[in-house]
Amino acid sequence: MTRLQGRFLVDLLIRRAEAAGGFAAILASGDADAGAILVQCSDRGASGPLLERRFALTGGYLWEAVGPDESADAATRAAYVERRRIADPDLWIVELDIANAPQLVAEWGLLA
Repeated sequence: MTRLQGRFLVDLLIRRAEAAGGFAAILASGDADAGAILVQCSDRGASGPLLERRFALTGGYLWEAVGPDESADAATRAAYVERRRIADPDLWIVELDIANAPQLVAEWGLLA
């Protein structure tokens, strides 16, 4: 199984979000080849889940909700993201603002 580069995957997610009428931005650049990816989902500014791409025990990847849920205040969520960034400087952090962002991430994840 070919492993796609982190930068390629992030660029693909941004293009898919923009093509669907949404907004996406890179908040932190990770390792271009192998960085993990954390997506901050929102819909018209309302917080959604934080999703992270992780290795599955079966050999592929899976998307997992991580950190505080969308009901947490902005400071709590920002603190979690900052802790993840400090713990993993290779981490890509992407903001995605589009209706049904988790579904877009799941569909995009099937390509990766």
